[in-house]
Amino acid sequence: MREAVIEIINFKSSQVAGIIVDMFCVNMIDVAVEFKIPSNVLFPSCAGFLAVMLQVQVITDEFKQDITEYKDTDKELLIPGFLNQVPAKVLPTGMLDKHGTLDLDVATARRFRESKGIIVNTFMELETNAIKSMLSDGKIPPVFPVGPVINLKQNPDEDEGIRSWLDNQPTSSVVFLCFGSWGSFKKEQVNEIALALERSGYRILWSLRRPPMDVDFSSFLERTSGVGKVIGWARQLAVLSHPAVGGFISQCGWNSILESLWFGVPIASWPMYAEQHFNAFEMVVEFGMAVDINMDSKIIVTCEEIERGIRQLMNGNEIRKKVKEMKEKSHTTLMEHGSSYNFLGRLIDGIMHSSISSGT
Repeated sequence: MREAVIEIINFKSSQVAGIIVDMFCVNMIDVAVEFKIPSNVLFPSCAGFLAVMLQVQVITDEFKQDITEYKDTDKELLIPGFLNQVPAKVLPTGMLDKHGTLDLDVATARRFRESKGIIVNTFMELETNAIKSMLSDGKIPPVFPVGPVINLKQNPDEDEGIRSWLDNQPTSSVVFLCFGSWGSFKKEQVNEIALALERSGYRILWSLRRPPMDVDFSSFLERTSGVGKVIGWARQLAVLSHPAVGGFISQCGWNSILESLWFGVPIASWPMYAEQHFNAFEMVVEFGMAVDINMDSKIIVTCEEIERGIRQLMNGNEIRKKVKEMKEKSHTTLMEHGSSYNFLGRLIDGIMHSSISSGT
């Protein structure tokens, strides 16, 4: 990568004003320093989890505490900018494993502090407390919430069959289940989900990418014919944007959360891996904008628990109201004079000013 930067610098018709570094490529900060080019880290997850990473680094380096000792306990962490203490159990499992990712996570957070700024795919109106806390901390580089960054391009031809089915459903009547590219369940869990969906009486669109080989859906599909549809793949954006969708059972990947808020669709959380458990905690506990179905991906969730979550999702007027309000804010923040619009302007101005000051 260093050679690529040298090649760009030596290209006479252009001038390198700054480098945007992916959070997994923080060693590029050294290259930026070598050539006196300002570097900003791109953090694609939420500001809350950025705050967690930075605080875990402080706990490790300054307080000399080993947070892997919190594994399988009810310990909670005080994270600056949070109204509630954060349970250790919602942190990624690798962060709490002595042979996991803690050393890498801490080293990455240290490098974040060496950058000129951190760009986050979020917006001030959503994660106000976490963002303001980091902005007021002189030991953290400026944070630039410039989201929501969402790819809204759609291919109507790809989604024609699904959209056609949705077109025949009443407004806000469909429960959409989608657990991302890697989400999968055992036979026992799939059967519990199917039973809960049928018992709930709601219309369903279930994206089941990798169903267990020994699950027979024929009787379920027969009983839910007309009000239910099971598909192998769906463009999540195309489904969430349809007015027939009234609720979203999600693994709580950050992009999924931003997309659901953009279209004003309430979420029931069912996190599975990585920082999804933390995202779910933030949405359910910190913001009160989601329903909790399950926070422990190691157990089989019963049909009764799933049905309860579905009913809360579809009947939760207070959550639906909050999500609708955040939908409007997620749009206006990107408009002229909106907070994300302004932060993006500050980011660009800062890069250009640093570039002029360093003479690059």
